[in-house]
Amino acid sequence: MKDKVTMQDIAERLNISKNSVSQALSGKDGVSEETRKLILETAHQMGYVYSQSRKRRSSDAEPTGNIALIASDFAFSMKSFFGEIYLSIERETVKRGKNLLIQSVNKHAAEKLILPSFLQNQSVDGILVLSHITTDYINTITGTGKPTVLIDHHHPSIHADCILTNNRFSAYEAVRHLTELGHRKIGILSNTSFSPSYYERWEGYVLAMNDFGLEIHNPWVIKDAREESDYMLDKLKSLDQLPTAWFCVNDGLGFYLNSALQQLGLRVPEDVSVVSFDNGYLSQVSTPQITTMDVDLKLYGRKAVEQLFWRIEHPEHPFTELLLPTKLLKRGSSGPAPD
Repeated sequence: MKDKVTMQDIAERLNISKNSVSQALSGKDGVSEETRKLILETAHQMGYVYSQSRKRRSSDAEPTGNIALIASDFAFSMKSFFGEIYLSIERETVKRGKNLLIQSVNKHAAEKLILPSFLQNQSVDGILVLSHITTDYINTITGTGKPTVLIDHHHPSIHADCILTNNRFSAYEAVRHLTELGHRKIGILSNTSFSPSYYERWEGYVLAMNDFGLEIHNPWVIKDAREESDYMLDKLKSLDQLPTAWFCVNDGLGFYLNSALQQLGLRVPEDVSVVSFDNGYLSQVSTPQITTMDVDLKLYGRKAVEQLFWRIEHPEHPFTELLLPTKLLKRGSSGPAPD
């Protein structure tokens, strides 16, 4: 037998996922009672000591003074959006006399469920997870027993506090803006499989179209859009007829759509209006600038830190989701519907 038995050893012995082992050992939902019992028995046989004793150590131990911020390599690369959230988190953490430890997670680490060293040795008091990594990876993080808050991500299989944009109602307001300009033929560009946020923005579009009595024309509902020039141009050319307005679930799609429309000889907004989401860099450098739903990134960071410190003091309270509002920024890409 190995000197130190790991959850991966147990998972391999039983031919199940490491995440299932973590859920069983930490007492979380997600595995059947029969499977949980088998995992606990196997862990005992292999000499693995974890479960409640480890959780007690994490909650009863003296504070370390450290807070962890974890995100995927992709999220940290999105500096115009997540960078502002990070800076806000850092400011709020320092205000409270804590150190902020930052770790990016690459694809290999995410797939193999390799946690940062400061989580493996329990040297943090709480964890902030920025955007999505994978559900299994985040559940492995929460399986450490450390208080955890997710930022701009949630999932039914993840049990943790979440700070989110009110995606559905914000998308609703974007569509409302277009209807107030007289638009009745409104399309949507999204990638609903990329993240729950984009799916929720599609749901907000559907809700608004139904509320305002507008027909949803299926060719104008694009759920697998890509932020690429050639893709956008080809997609528009493939449509027999274009709507008079588009709602895009992020600024990248809005940017490429705006460019493709003009390459086709259409004027924005005289012929086609465009509204996007996030108020990122691309919405500001487009010509014309794109009307967008502004996300208060500083508020994101502040609320995430507030919730984490509250969770550290109240570990037994039910998990909560906080929805933050957005603000419509009217710019040059949206105008009255053409006759």
